Amino acid sequence: MSDSPVDSEEVRHVAELARVDLADEEVEEFTAQFADILSYFDTLDEVPEVESEEELVNVMRPDEVREGLTQEEALRNAAETEAGQFKGPRVS
Repeated sequence: MSDSPVDSEEVRHVAELARVDLADEEVEEFTAQFADILSYFDTLDEVPEVESEEELVNVMRPDEVREGLTQEEALRNAAETEAGQFKGPRVS
């Protein structure tokens, strides 16, 4: 038995669950790729956790009420309007 955390039967099982047909060469390729991915997770497990208190700061500006466009100004450059509203192409 190999040192790999993933074997070809597990890859075939996952492929069957995903309803993906794999050739034998693809099974071997994915077995190696899955093993590599799992080793990356092992590497991430070795990273020490850092405890820190986050300083939360509101970076948003306060809302300000300002004068908006009139309906006429808003519709001025519209290609088509109908009953005071923008008119766009029909979606089918």
